[in-house]
Amino acid sequence: MRLLGQIALLGLFLSTAISSHADSRVSAYALMTPSNQAMQNDMNLNPAMFWIMDGEALWADRANPSNKACVDCHRDVKQSMKGVSASFPKRVQGKLLNLEGQINQCRSTRQQLPPLAYESKPLLALSTLIAYQSRGLPITASTDPALEPDFQKGKAIYFQRMGQLNLSCAQCHDERAGLKLAGSVIPQAHPTGYPIYRLEWQNVGSLQRRLRNCMSGVRAEQYPYGSLEMTQIELYLMRRANGMRIESPAIRP
Repeated sequence: MRLLGQIALLGLFLSTAISSHADSRVSAYALMTPSNQAMQNDMNLNPAMFWIMDGEALWADRANPSNKACVDCHRDVKQSMKGVSASFPKRVQGKLLNLEGQINQCRSTRQQLPPLAYESKPLLALSTLIAYQSRGLPITASTDPALEPDFQKGKAIYFQRMGQLNLSCAQCHDERAGLKLAGSVIPQAHPTGYPIYRLEWQNVGSLQRRLRNCMSGVRAEQYPYGSLEMTQIELYLMRRANGMRIESPAIRP
């Protein structure tokens, strides 16, 4: 039965990656080796499961000045967080937030605690736990007209040449997607799997970490973690991937 489940999940991701929307969008999942795909599909093999377990412990942790845990407001994470990560970034109380920003806002206002640092294990554990509840669901990034200025800014950054190499995100991930760079196939840069466990990192990482890696690769100044610009790029990428299936926590080479 477990093998049949894995085969069904593999079929779901492949059908989504290859044929959803009939618009040639392809998840980077389809570019991986069968062994890496199997590691993503089976959560008993997926190293990100350790972050999910840490996230479950944090979900119930009341060691804070307010004596409130996430579970006190949101109850069962499997129910209350289903589909949540698929809809971020969004505006919350007038501020554009990604999932990590929303976690930190809850932490500051509800638990009276300082925000967690980007790429810290606790923040990655909580964001991975929450994103996992949307695994297999379609991305539903908001198309609210009020977000249009942020969306257009994110799009402009995506198409803007940057760094000493004078390259834009679009030149690699739109114009050269499917070609090889340093022996690896260039993906279309759809954020379907974040937070991801990247084998190169031997760690779970956020979409913003990956974006900053790309900026470093073209020798450009990196936007700070949690900056408005980074969140605007996330919004553009998520809306660009609307309808594709969430794979988080994905595996990537």
